[in-house]
Amino acid sequence: MTDRHPDLDEQARALLEELEAGVAPPSSTLSVATGRQLLDDLFAVADPEPVGEVTEIEIQGPNGPIPLRIYSPEGEGPFPVLVFLHGGGWVRGSRDAYDGPCRLLTAEADCVVVSVDYRRAPEHPFPAGLEDCYAATAWAADHAADLQGDPDRVAVGGDSAGGNLSAAVSLVARDRGGPDLAHQLLVYPAVNPPSVRRFDSYDDYGTDYFLEFDSIEWYLDQYLSGAADVGNAYAFPLRARDLSGLPPATVITAGFDPLVDEGTAYAERLDEAGVSVEHRNYEGQIHGFLSLYEHIDDGRDAIDYAADRLPDPPGGE
Repeated sequence: MTDRHPDLDEQARALLEELEAGVAPPSSTLSVATGRQLLDDLFAVADPEPVGEVTEIEIQGPNGPIPLRIYSPEGEGPFPVLVFLHGGGWVRGSRDAYDGPCRLLTAEADCVVVSVDYRRAPEHPFPAGLEDCYAATAWAADHAADLQGDPDRVAVGGDSAGGNLSAAVSLVARDRGGPDLAHQLLVYPAVNPPSVRRFDSYDDYGTDYFLEFDSIEWYLDQYLSGAADVGNAYAFPLRARDLSGLPPATVITAGFDPLVDEGTAYAERLDEAGVSVEHRNYEGQIHGFLSLYEHIDDGRDAIDYAADRLPDPPGGE
């Protein structure tokens, strides 16, 4: 059994030991299809939160239809709207895998959640998924009233690769003149190319803490179209020269996550650029803990915290 840091959360430790006993192979050794199914199974929840209504539709994207799942709370709007972009290394993840957190955010924030099934790598490398996410966000802003939503309180958010895409959509929306977003929720976001800047956390927590650094490199190999993408701020928002004029942000990180340093650095960059930002680090936690809220109490706490930040974000009223 791996000797992990004594400050690691006990529930996270127990889950890691359970996964280790199951001899979970690293991401790079799995087929794309197998990896996708394993993540869907791992993140599946036994007791999903009831919401007012769940609707599945398709909208027209830049290169074909984009499937959306829309979660609506009980009652009458107008509600805040959260466009949710799932994680999974740009390769894995789905609306089904993130059904649990989306339901909880809908109920706890009393908001409409629009979960986006964007195109994934390696079949569709950067910037295909980003363009789908931007198109879905623009659609949600344009149709907020039809969803019983408030057009002035449209946020974008997601975790890991979804945090990357949420930060990138915020940049694209600023640069393209809209939509005007009220908030960005960035949960352990992947915002930096390790080949350019190697943070200490890659080495400190890149093995034995759920997300392996080898897997990060494999995901990036699938996602990026070529070497030039490393310098693209829409691929890696930490590379952006100017972060001013972006929507207020909530940044959530995990202390035993190889991405903790880059998430912290991005929160600091946002603050330096004059963006209203609140950063909460769950010091004893691992990457993915929010989705694992049925196993890890801090995951539910993080969802509640995010929900508290969504309805009335700073500057959003």
